[in-house]
Amino acid sequence: MKRTHTCGELSTKHLNEQVTLEGWVHSRRDHGGILFVDLRDRYGLTQVVFNPTNLTEEDYPKAESLRDEYVILVQGKVVPRLEGTENEKISTGEIELVAEHFEIQNIAQTPPFLVSEEGEISESLCLKYRFLDLRRPMVQNNFIQRHQIVRTIRNYLDDNRFLDIETPVLCRSTPEGARDYLIPSRTHPREFFALPQSPQLYKQCLMMAGMDRYYQVAKCFRDEDLRADRQPEFTQIDLEMSFVDEDDIFQLIEGLMKSVFANVLGKDLEIPFLRISYDDAMNRFGSDKPDMRFDMEISDLSKEVQDVDFRVFKQVIESGGAVKCIVAPDCAKYSSGEIDKLRKKAESFGANGLAWFKVTSEGAQSPIAKFFTSDQIEKIQKKSGASEGDLLLFVAGEKNMVHDVLGKLRLEMAERLGLIKDDLFVFAWVTDFPLLEWDEEASRYVAMHHPFTSPKECDQESWDANPQNLRARAYDIVLNGVEIGGGSIRIHKKEVQEKMFSFLGISTEEANDKFGFLLKALSFGAPPHGGIALGLDRLVMLLLGQRSLRDVIAFPKTQKASCLLSAAPSEVDDSQLKGLSLKFLDEE
Repeated sequence: MKRTHTCGELSTKHLNEQVTLEGWVHSRRDHGGILFVDLRDRYGLTQVVFNPTNLTEEDYPKAESLRDEYVILVQGKVVPRLEGTENEKISTGEIELVAEHFEIQNIAQTPPFLVSEEGEISESLCLKYRFLDLRRPMVQNNFIQRHQIVRTIRNYLDDNRFLDIETPVLCRSTPEGARDYLIPSRTHPREFFALPQSPQLYKQCLMMAGMDRYYQVAKCFRDEDLRADRQPEFTQIDLEMSFVDEDDIFQLIEGLMKSVFANVLGKDLEIPFLRISYDDAMNRFGSDKPDMRFDMEISDLSKEVQDVDFRVFKQVIESGGAVKCIVAPDCAKYSSGEIDKLRKKAESFGANGLAWFKVTSEGAQSPIAKFFTSDQIEKIQKKSGASEGDLLLFVAGEKNMVHDVLGKLRLEMAERLGLIKDDLFVFAWVTDFPLLEWDEEASRYVAMHHPFTSPKECDQESWDANPQNLRARAYDIVLNGVEIGGGSIRIHKKEVQEKMFSFLGISTEEANDKFGFLLKALSFGAPPHGGIALGLDRLVMLLLGQRSLRDVIAFPKTQKASCLLSAAPSEVDDSQLKGLSLKFLDEE
């Protein structure tokens, strides 16, 4: 015997049919000797009635022994539910199955939490018993929709002539930013493979091989300190195209997102997306991944306050810093205690302090208002767009710090004031990133994206004179303040790539040692090419309105990069270490 239908399939069109279902006992209710069981599989629930009049004397006692998560097979007839007992919340809510025969296929221990409950459960408990957590319908739905998202992406890219090509998981360690996961080689003692941080060099080689359009649902690995939005292994939609510029990639990805939203969420996404330069994003929103679902933009008041008598502002301007602010709408009613909490929050973000003005019908109210003339206050209000009842929050100091603090404070205030609409999706392209950034610790330039990103041609004339002014042909796609993907037009000329390596402090010998195969490929007629990688986990998380990446990854790691289900990482036998020519330092 095997199932004829799933638990989410039966309806009134199946009335009086003999069917067989298999699944898990989701819940059990005893109504005066008649048992009602909700039987569950990933397709849904079906109510099964165990009535002594329809079962043998042998079967009914077995039915009474049923408990949550028992696996059973049930045969019987589909009948309509009694009038008034229908359940509109489930697809099978108009019918029930009257059991005539059943088998217990497996019993279950009492689970550490109820699979039937939809409330909050300790995350550590969920991850330890992930096989049970994944049975919960609300969790399963995440992976059903993730599958639909990936299927839509594959179909779209296939329609646009992309080839799905796998690249190696065992590769060479290269300095691309984060720390590599290293794998010792048994057959090559003292040598190591690395797990790929991305398929970057391989996909560029595929362009040089004439593959034209490549994509891959790629596993990537980074051995770095974790945050709530990071995992040591993650999945990205990786793609590369030859003979394209930025506009070609933008149009392709916008069409891809429009297809995903239509097919998975049933939403009509407006394209093209907004484009904003890196400098503009930092100046207006304090972030290179701006959340544009609400206003509260940053205002630069450096010019307006340069002549004020307030010493803190004056010294900052004289030292080349900036004074900027955000306007918190309708917050002039905040008490001094509430404002002090905001000051502490700003200081936790890195600010030296937080100045403020309340805009009232009686004028500006603030401990520092006495240092400003009425004309200066009027200019500040006009520049910031503040109205009566608003609260102005000022941060002064080095420009990057000011942007970072106000960017975070902007998000903090939006959360407090309920300005963020969870059902709103706002995309943006952030462009014209700096090519290089100065690393104080290393006392040299490092690539803001990666060392294979092409500089803008119009900037290359100042390559040697003003490297800090070089802009990259790089772009990020941002959704609701979260970077969901990034890419660039790549360097496709060997001499430019070698120049880039030299600026990054990579010697000719090191470049040939670690990137020799790429440089060789560039010397054999490399086409202009570019691409992008979309973070699949982040995209799914945002589209489904989930709180964490761990909600949309089947078997995620904790923030300490461990798997509570399998207890990985774990120790290995000495014989395995010996076979790899390894031993611990404390054993020497």
